[in-house]
Amino acid sequence: MGCALLIALLTPGSLYALEHVTLRRGDQQQTVSGKVAVTAEDGGLLLMTVDGTLWTIEPEELVDRKEDQQPFHPLSRDELAKQMLSELPAGFEVYTTHHYLICHNTSREYAAWCGALFERLYKAFTNFWVRKGIKLHDPEFPLVAIIFNTRESYAKFAQAELGPRAPSIVGYYSLRSNRVTMYDLTGIESLRAAGDRRSSAAQINQMLAQPAAEQVVATIIHEATHQIAFNSGLQPRFADIPLWVSEGIAVYFETPDLQSAKGWRNIGAVNTSRLDRFRQYLPQRPATSLKTLISDDKRMRDSHVALDAYAEAWALNYYLIRHHPKQYLAYLQMLSEKQQMLWDDPQSRLKEFQAAFGDNLGQLDADFLRQMQKVR
Repeated sequence: MGCALLIALLTPGSLYALEHVTLRRGDQQQTVSGKVAVTAEDGGLLLMTVDGTLWTIEPEELVDRKEDQQPFHPLSRDELAKQMLSELPAGFEVYTTHHYLICHNTSREYAAWCGALFERLYKAFTNFWVRKGIKLHDPEFPLVAIIFNTRESYAKFAQAELGPRAPSIVGYYSLRSNRVTMYDLTGIESLRAAGDRRSSAAQINQMLAQPAAEQVVATIIHEATHQIAFNSGLQPRFADIPLWVSEGIAVYFETPDLQSAKGWRNIGAVNTSRLDRFRQYLPQRPATSLKTLISDDKRMRDSHVALDAYAEAWALNYYLIRHHPKQYLAYLQMLSEKQQMLWDDPQSRLKEFQAAFGDNLGQLDADFLRQMQKVR
């Protein structure tokens, strides 16, 4: 669906009608049921199914569309758990917490450890923003995390979405399926002694609290932060949320303090690895760096410069939260109201940023660099 052809959300009265859409992709025809979130002028659709998956359906793929008399209802926790088990390989079980369905074929102890960590993150994340005046809501669907017992089985499953990169990625959040997928981190050989089998929560915590595990645990927290942000109303899925914002916020939260019962003693503490990378970038940082980071996502998506871009995204969010909090929160509120499947051009993104933080980008950039020099 072309961005120029997409129009508006449906009216509230029809937004929750259950629709059955038959589509053909290649030689396969299938029917998906859910609520239509966006209809395009060209007839394309964005449909959310009852399990929270988003389908983009091109007009040429559409075979049939029927509206049901029944309203749209998300699957219940039990229904979603049953569906997940039917989709996953044999041997998976479901461990539940207040907000999460943890689908796993590893130990129950590890699933419980992850569930507790995710719940601590959920509480920390929502409390942080609500206390700053951001309005959030409870997730429409249970938050699903899939945990494989081995890196190999995870990579095989993840290849459909990640392609050949799957073996090198510890875990990921899918905007389409709304799920976090990962593997049991205690299976990483470099983190465990020969023959060591961690089983209790205390033993798991001890292993993953060591410095060598910090980055892999941070990656899982990073992806879980995305999931919460896109399910609590802070950011809509399939909307034009700049990557420097969504990734910068995830980096802002990503490093847990596993020695603390609350998981985080100080949310937004200095991310030393990102700060170090940002300072390494400064000698060759061009004068247009801030503008290019804000205007589009190219640098964030380019593997050759992504580490520098992610470091700058963390630094910019860190700076704005501390030195321009009112403007930053107003900017996040504006982004939270973005319509799905409408993509801004670089100039529009820049204008939105300047509307929030002022027209003088050079002055802001100078203060940004000055303040970040003081960070320790």
